[in-house]
Amino acid sequence: MPFCKFASLRNGMNLIIDVGNSFVKLAVFEKDKMLIRHKVQSKDVLKTLRLLRKEYKNLQKAIISSVGKLRQTDVAYVEKYFETIVLNSETKLPFENLYSTPKTLGIDRIALVSASVEQFPDKNVLIIDAGTCITFDFITKENHYLGGAISPGIRMRYKALHNFTANLPLLETEIPKNSIGNSTANSMHSGVVQGVLLEIEGAIQKYKLKYPDLTVILTGGDTNFLSKQLKSSIFANSNFLLEGLNYLLQFNTH
Repeated sequence: MPFCKFASLRNGMNLIIDVGNSFVKLAVFEKDKMLIRHKVQSKDVLKTLRLLRKEYKNLQKAIISSVGKLRQTDVAYVEKYFETIVLNSETKLPFENLYSTPKTLGIDRIALVSASVEQFPDKNVLIIDAGTCITFDFITKENHYLGGAISPGIRMRYKALHNFTANLPLLETEIPKNSIGNSTANSMHSGVVQGVLLEIEGAIQKYKLKYPDLTVILTGGDTNFLSKQLKSSIFANSNFLLEGLNYLLQFNTH
């Protein structure tokens, strides 16, 4: 009987739950193919879980990655119906983690690096995740994760300008019409957006000085907005984190 059970699990579908700072993403994978993805608020997670379980009868395994907060009732539901992994610093990884404080490494960053191991093996890879924060993560072709950087994301920069000054407005994200802003609003757009682009371009060039064969991945909520404006050669993939979580689930249950 145990053999039959595990054989069934290998043939089943995977439920991926990524709890971010702003939203929760839920995805269903069949092997390496993503079938569906939902982006919901935390209050709608349980309703979405029930719908997915009803629609995809072969859902059997799940992984939860949480940098935000997931209600305990939601976690209990997942653990009741699926073979579940809650990603943490003790989870077995497909790479050697050389971060000096491994227990503090964000689980979202762990998932991103795992995706690069699966999709770009034997490569020097820089993963740039442009979301609430902008994270840079670097793994060598020898499969050694060295670390990276963390800085404020686009929306955080707009909010900081508004919240920590007396008169600057809170603006929606917009591509600046000119790098020289001719109004307060245009100056803010130039400062935020051009600042992020120059930061990313500068980081890529700095890594390339030491690793000329660098592979660069851009992912996260601002992927589409930024990828059109970057001059460096990159692979843009907004689902990279979900794909990494799916790989980690397979890696830990096979």
